[in-house]
This record gives sequence, structure tokens and C-alpha cells, in this order.
Amino acid sequence: QDVILDHARHPRHSGELANATHKAEGYNPLCGDKVSITLVLGADDRVSDVKFEGKGCAISQASASLMTEMLAGRSRADAQKLMDGFLHLVKGEDAGGLDPEDREQLDVMAGISEFPMRVKCATLAWHTFKSALEEGKTA
Repeated sequence: QDVILDHARHPRHSGELANATHKAEGYNPLCGDKVSITLVLGADDRVSDVKFEGKGCAISQASASLMTEMLAGRSRADAQKLMDGFLHLVKGEDAGGLDPEDREQLDVMAGISEFPMRVKCATLAWHTFKSALEEGKTA
């Protein structure tokens, strides 16, 4: 809980990238959470930078902050693996494909699976990042 509150109060990678190559917006109508993800995908297929802006509950903001911190610098394939593992983890499913170090960082969000209404809060930024990567090319 302390890690979640720290990310919610002091978000990492907050803001918008002026030179973004990909962008997407996400909205959870059930609770009103909103998030915008901007990222730069380099020629080497790596996420060279990623930022988020949004409004919402502590869980959605903390999850977005944790996500941007973990995805910056990763290849597209590594980012996809991390996203898939996280989505399984917060749904209470087997996330065995995660690297042990990544699993340790993401375990702070594992308890969300006990609160089904909060899973959408935790996954909003991750789904939005995936949309940006797959469909949100800006240039």
C-alpha cells in the first residue's frame, strides 16, 4: 500500500511528450478515471520515453506511474510480455511468464485481484499503452 500511495502522490513520468510517436487516450466510465499515454518508439523498436497524464483514483494513477517507470527503455517485445504478465497478475491469474525482478516490482498491485471493481482502475493505463503502441501512431 505504501508503494501505491507513493506513486499516486508522486507520479513518475507524468506529463505529455511533445515529440511522441504514439498516443492514446483511455477512459473508465464506471468510475470516471481518464488517462492519456504518449510515447516515443525508436527505430530500434524500443520505448525510449513514455509519459502519462490523467485524473482518477489512487490505484489508476499509481498503476500508470509504475507502468511508465517499468516500460521506459524496453523493447516492444519486452513491453508486451510485461503488459501481459501484469494483466494476468491483477486478475489473480498465473503470471508465471514474468521475469522475477519485474514480478517483484509488480507484486504491489497483486492484491487488486481481490477487488474486481478496482481491476479496471489498475489496468486502464496498461490497456491505453497497448492501444498507443498498436494503433496510436502519430507520425
